[in-house]
Amino acid sequence: MSEDALAYHETMDTHEMLNFKTICLIRSKLMIGICFDNDLKKLMQKDVEQSVAAIQELKGLYEKARTNY
Repeated sequence: MSEDALAYHETMDTHEMLNFKTICLIRSKLMIGICFDNDLKKLMQKDVEQSVAAIQELKGLYEKARTNY
């Protein structure tokens, strides 16, 4: 068993976090388009940037995922 590979439960957890952050990113991007308050837009834009960074980090972890038994 490779030490750098994720365990099966870690693979599933990473997958769930990746899905959640993707949904957060989509929601924030959509809300920016209908928001009229500039302060709120800036806050949502910051959330978009943080979500993109988190997704990139999770994708790096996901590459170590196990896909077969």
